[in-house]
Amino acid sequence: MSREPSIYLDYHATTPCDPQVVDAMLPYFRQDFGNPSSASHRPGRLSAQAVDRARGQVAALIHAQAREIVFTSGATESNNLAILGLARGASDNRRRIVTTAVEHKAVLQPCIALRRQGFDVTILPVSPTGKVNLAAAHAAITDETLLVSIQAASNEIGTIQDLATMTKWAHEHGAFVHTDAAQAVGKIPVDVDEWNVDLLSISAHKLYGPKGVGALYVRGGPYALPLEPLVYGGGQEQELRPGTLNVPGIVGLGKACELCLGTLPKEARRVAALRDQLEALLMSDIPDLRRNGALDDRLPGNSSLTFVGLDADAIIAHAPDLALSTGSACTSGALEPSHVLQAIGLSRQEAYSTIRVGLGRFTTEDEIRQAAGSIAQAVKTVRSLAQMGAS
Repeated sequence: MSREPSIYLDYHATTPCDPQVVDAMLPYFRQDFGNPSSASHRPGRLSAQAVDRARGQVAALIHAQAREIVFTSGATESNNLAILGLARGASDNRRRIVTTAVEHKAVLQPCIALRRQGFDVTILPVSPTGKVNLAAAHAAITDETLLVSIQAASNEIGTIQDLATMTKWAHEHGAFVHTDAAQAVGKIPVDVDEWNVDLLSISAHKLYGPKGVGALYVRGGPYALPLEPLVYGGGQEQELRPGTLNVPGIVGLGKACELCLGTLPKEARRVAALRDQLEALLMSDIPDLRRNGALDDRLPGNSSLTFVGLDADAIIAHAPDLALSTGSACTSGALEPSHVLQAIGLSRQEAYSTIRVGLGRFTTEDEIRQAAGSIAQAVKTVRSLAQMGAS
């Protein structure tokens, strides 16, 4: 009988909901269940006040204004709304979209959809550490560019991008800038004015909030940019994202943002120290272990590890006490290896030999020591089985 994982190391796929977030949400399932659009009675007004409070909490975490926050179902919808909504709403002849080879598919696929509609989609290469090639970016961003969409931080290798530089170039040419910040918000300091982005995507379940809710930051508010809604049928969220608001989820997102604001950067330092400890323990036992990404400029809880010549799925199978993944949760069941790992120069076999480790708020030092031992033992077992099979 297989064991259930007891140590969770997949914080990039999703984070556990903080108990304080759950407590904040519960009243809006029970007594405070009003529709926030029903302003004629007290239950509706109470829900509307809760939504307004959450809007301010989300804005505070990224140094924005409350009116600039549009609630969505998550970062996937926010990314689609930013990219497709801008392409639909822009009135000039700009037809170029610039993005990168290491984006989440919730960015790449809308861009590819626009390519089928006649847009010129430029996909920028990256360095072996996952950093955008700045020379290629500078050349690609021209007066024909409508939108530049660059992730803030990678969900697989943790690399943090130089957004401010590319935003400066984009604005010099009159282009808009969007960033998928689902992995960055709540883990590293995010300041929309410092980055000077026009659009930014957030997902609650990446920062200890509930699944199924997120937000899109829109500089100046929904009417300030030429955005068209993706769906129609109501006036909610200033008509940019119609539909009855998910009040419990929005309250949870707001509380999660408030908690993150209060714990950064202390939590980031603690998690980074645990990540470094795990890597040091593993490298002492596995000399040919390779780390991926920008090691000095990555998310504090991220570790992308290549076990040379071994199958990552086999290693995970032989460490049943650990919850690990081989890459993005959205594509981990795919037969093709990670497009992110291939974009940084790994071969298909090396990509199949790579495990993503994600640490977070509830990871402990005892768990790190246990995880290091479990992974090292799994590697020895898989190597032994491979040698037996080869003999």
